[in-house]
Amino acid sequence: MSEGRRPERVAELLVRELSEMLIRDLKDPRLKGVTLTGARMTDDLRRGRVFFSHLEGSERAPAVIAGFKSASGFIRREIGRSLALRHTPEIEFEFDAGPERAARINALLKDSRAKG
Repeated sequence: MSEGRRPERVAELLVRELSEMLIRDLKDPRLKGVTLTGARMTDDLRRGRVFFSHLEGSERAPAVIAGFKSASGFIRREIGRSLALRHTPEIEFEFDAGPERAARINALLKDSRAKG
C-alpha cells in the first residue's frame, strides 16, 4: 500500500462524512447552502483542510467558517468515531473560489460569444 495514497483516501472519507453531517446533524443556519468541494490531509493525517463553496458566493465565507468553528468539537468527535483513526485530525475550513470563478468565466465567454 502506497503511503502517499492514504491521505487522499482519508480526505475523500472526510468529505463524505462531513457532507452527511451537514445534511443530518449540523443545524446551524450559517451552514445552509454549503457544498464541500474537496479536502487535503497532511501525510501524518493529523491535519486536514476542507474546501467549501456557498450558493451566495464568497461574501458568505466568513459566516460559514464561523459556523464550522462553532461546531468543531462535535465535528471532530464524530469524525474520530466514523474514521477510526489513531488521532482525530485538526480540521480547517477554507472557501474554494474555484466554482465561483468558473461561473464568472463561463458568463464572460457566453457574453463575448453573444457580442461576436
